Amino acid sequence: MSKDLGLNHATETPGSEEKAILTQFIDWGLTDYQEAWNRQEDLLNKTVAIKSENRVNGTHLPTPNYLIFNEHTHVYTLGKSGHQDNLLLDEQGLKDKQATYYKINRGGDITYHGPGQIVGYPILDLDNFFTDIHLYLRTLEEAVILTLKDYGIESGRYPGYTGVWLDADNDQARKICAMGVRCSRWVTMHGFAFNVNVDLDYFKNIVPCGIDDKAVTSLEKELGYKPDIEEVKEKLKNHIAELFKMELV
Repeated sequence: MSKDLGLNHATETPGSEEKAILTQFIDWGLTDYQEAWNRQEDLLNKTVAIKSENRVNGTHLPTPNYLIFNEHTHVYTLGKSGHQDNLLLDEQGLKDKQATYYKINRGGDITYHGPGQIVGYPILDLDNFFTDIHLYLRTLEEAVILTLKDYGIESGRYPGYTGVWLDADNDQARKICAMGVRCSRWVTMHGFAFNVNVDLDYFKNIVPCGIDDKAVTSLEKELGYKPDIEEVKEKLKNHIAELFKMELV
């Protein structure tokens, strides 16, 4: 399912003769959503400021790149194109679930984040990589697809939607990784949410990504055992680094 999507562009754009692009890898651990959002905004704004200074002054100051992993305490987030009706809990229901809710500035509809889910926030200056949001999303998806393949699971894409799916070509289609990004002057934030050992019951309180006829799954559910999330992180970050030609520091 992942063939012929132009992903060679992602691996070749920086050039095999060029140095790998330095990217700082950070694992924030279990993080409150608002705190993580604020920290993302801060890093993005600092990078955009450098780009603005370069444009105004004709300088060539390098811009930083970050690959951030974390897990969140229970939270539902609604993207700019989403519908609040896709949250099936009222204020009391959120309290009962010990969950919070935010309307945020990424694309996409509603999703859930919680412990046991790898939430990735690449804060990249795509001028350092390739200026193509479609390719950016497909490359992130490919990293998850390759990670799942490491565990013997075949996955791919569902036409018309972002993210990574299992059995996308039949009526058993189920989503294992959601995506929603924001880009300002080619600097990215937000990213992906990969279900590893997450409590899938929390997805029953929303219409995930606004899709009411497809299931959500996790790596644990598909494998039939609980994988080591730190091992999954290691595999995933290495695939991202390879596809984007990053040197993680």
